[in-house]
Amino acid sequence: MASEPITTPTLATLATTPPVPRPQRLWPGLALATAGSIAFSGKAIIVKLAYRHGVDAVTLIMYRMLFALPLFAAIAWWAGRGKPGLTARDWRIVAGLGFSGYYLASFLDFAGLAYISAGLERLVLYLNPTLVLLIGRVLFKRRVERSQLLALAVSYAGVLLVFGHEARIGGGHVALGVVLVFGSAISYATYMVFSGEEVRRLGSLRLTGLASTVACALCLLQFVLLRPLSAAAVAPQVLWLSVLNATACTVAPVLMVMMAIERIGATVAAQTGMVGPLSTILMGIVILGEPFTPWIALGTVFVLSGIWLLAKSKPKT
Repeated sequence: MASEPITTPTLATLATTPPVPRPQRLWPGLALATAGSIAFSGKAIIVKLAYRHGVDAVTLIMYRMLFALPLFAAIAWWAGRGKPGLTARDWRIVAGLGFSGYYLASFLDFAGLAYISAGLERLVLYLNPTLVLLIGRVLFKRRVERSQLLALAVSYAGVLLVFGHEARIGGGHVALGVVLVFGSAISYATYMVFSGEEVRRLGSLRLTGLASTVACALCLLQFVLLRPLSAAAVAPQVLWLSVLNATACTVAPVLMVMMAIERIGATVAAQTGMVGPLSTILMGIVILGEPFTPWIALGTVFVLSGIWLLAKSKPKT
């Protein structure tokens, strides 16, 4: 609900999943990872379409989470069958992860999309691996190699290129949108950094279901506290777009990515996810009519190159 959240395997998953897939399962896994990444990317397009009907971020995310809630609750139940119940400590951790990784990250992302293009939003969210690296350096004093610093520089240069181009056109609102989406990326990166131990205890699918269920409840509570009930009266198009967002762009991609990880490993699945920004930009052009400029193309190349360099870097241990 990347990154939106839920677009990237957790660090613990990356560390524990076998990196070498069986050849006969390679293509199904790649297809699932690619489809999941594209479906995740469609979230930004749906949000932009819904904004055309006069709905605000608080109401829109409420409907998305309302329709996703029973699905995530079912995932949590299914993944937890036959396993020990959660301790009080587990519930506190799940609540904190749900707040940071799925509630706050999703809300900031939705709010930011009101001001920037879907393509720029996806590029900013794709800085997530670099933020995980930086948070690890600041909080845990993990060593950062020169190759990783180069990857950071290349990625952020790409975002700055696209941001500078859009800022000249959209003015100060673009800066606000980038700050909000960047805050979303930081929030989800924080979730990734601190979720490792709980992933090993509960499993990635069970943790995702539980934390997402918490986030859904928080989004519903947020609407009740900040908006009158009359604000729930929205255009029918918003309802259908929210159903599509909750199913095809939220829950289904989670399952597809998890299935892909089982078949090809988390590392390959994460690298396949690099199709995400490209698919968002393409859908933005075709569906939303967003312009495609050399600046966007160059920025996308920079961001993807930086993430590729980061994935290929081998820091000393």
